[in-house]
Amino acid sequence: MSIADQPTPYPLLPNDPQPTLILDQRGQVVASTRSVHQLMEDAGLSSPEAMLPVNTVHLIRAALTQNRAIENVESRFAGYDCIWCFIPDTGSQQVIARGREATREIRLREQAQRSNRLYRLITENTTDLISRHAPDGRFIDATPASWQLLGYRPEALRGKTLEEVFDSEQAAKKLAEAQEKLREEGYATLTLNITHPDGKARYLEISSRAIRETYTGAVVEVISVSRDITSRVESEEKNRLLADELAHTTRLATLGELASSVAHEMNQPLASIVNFASASQRFLQGAQQQPARLAKVEDGLEKIVHHANRASEVIKRLRAFLRKGQKRMAPIAVNDVAANVARLCQWEAEKKRVRIVESLTDSQPIITADPVLLEQVLINLIRNAIDASVEARQNGSKIQAELANVVIETRLNDNGEVLLEVTDEGPGLSEEAIRQIFQPFYTSKPQGLGLGLSMSRSIIEDFGGFLDAAPASTGGLTLTCRFPANTQRNTPVPMESSDGEFR
Repeated sequence: MSIADQPTPYPLLPNDPQPTLILDQRGQVVASTRSVHQLMEDAGLSSPEAMLPVNTVHLIRAALTQNRAIENVESRFAGYDCIWCFIPDTGSQQVIARGREATREIRLREQAQRSNRLYRLITENTTDLISRHAPDGRFIDATPASWQLLGYRPEALRGKTLEEVFDSEQAAKKLAEAQEKLREEGYATLTLNITHPDGKARYLEISSRAIRETYTGAVVEVISVSRDITSRVESEEKNRLLADELAHTTRLATLGELASSVAHEMNQPLASIVNFASASQRFLQGAQQQPARLAKVEDGLEKIVHHANRASEVIKRLRAFLRKGQKRMAPIAVNDVAANVARLCQWEAEKKRVRIVESLTDSQPIITADPVLLEQVLINLIRNAIDASVEARQNGSKIQAELANVVIETRLNDNGEVLLEVTDEGPGLSEEAIRQIFQPFYTSKPQGLGLGLSMSRSIIEDFGGFLDAAPASTGGLTLTCRFPANTQRNTPVPMESSDGEFR
């Protein structure tokens, strides 16, 4: 007997957990299982037709006409998702609609699809190159940004080694160091200077992370992100050049303000040269009658040479102070720098009734820095200290006839760091003012620009140190340059001593 001849066209199983319905050609429900009514109750539906796809009638017609089952038809209702299969029976012109509640499955799939679309959107449009590599560095895959950054299409990169793409001795060395760090630490960053196929120089910043096998810990793959930082490097270079220009301009202005001190320092050897030359002339006039005078002439000439060399070295030192160019890092003796700057500022200090007191440690500390820039910083600190001491006297906090002291001290702290301190006897500053004095363009002087201390801190930080201020026991301020301990034992660059000789 055919299905069409049965009293109930299809003997549905009442305990079937999946919703199943028998539908006629118009989509009307002929019979259904208990699970259909349970799902209707859970979803708050009044009829079973509401849980079917919206195009159910067309699906029934297509299944009966083509005499084939139509599978994987989705419907969504009241927060539920079902997947339906429409099975036709052409004899009875009815269709069995067998469903499967698949809310979690469909939502997870949609979430995965959204994530995949987002991933493709990011990887295909990001300006950074994301690449996968084998443990030996060979490219496995890369995003489209490879064409812009490296001049290679992603398909052309597959299988290439890093050495083929970054073909330079410097790059090979850095890549080898990065691979070693990946094996040991699992993460590495490096900066490469490359030449793009278009002939332009570019800088890449590459960050890489190793993916390890769960049990053995062996590196099975490396994920890298490469970023073009050419604009940043060029901007930093321009900023460095501007900073050098500003520092050079400041040195010119400083030397102009110290003109009297420079003139005094030059006047001493020149006056000595004139005196010894005049004396030598007098001795030469009577040398024929008194040959013993020739020995005095010889002694005078030696002293003339000595003082001429001293004047020459002063000029050389001033030219070095005014030189323009990149900084030149070298081991230098802090005591020598402090003594030379104190000597240069002494004449100005004496005119303003300020005494510069040197308190230099016997340990002769050595730091690595640019001696000219360090001199510039120290001159700035000393002149600020002199001005503060003069201000205290003008405000009546110091006796008018009393000499104020500016102390230059060098010492080592408990951590082996080198400290270079300048302490004044000025009026001091409040805590809020101390926090602001290193900000650009902040100044308490009517004619000041507010750049001296800001630039001085930048210079000291560029040496790996730090410049800070604190209230002093004298009532004034102590400015401290702190430098890291120097483990090098290099010979310091020669600095001129107080007597004009080099040591």
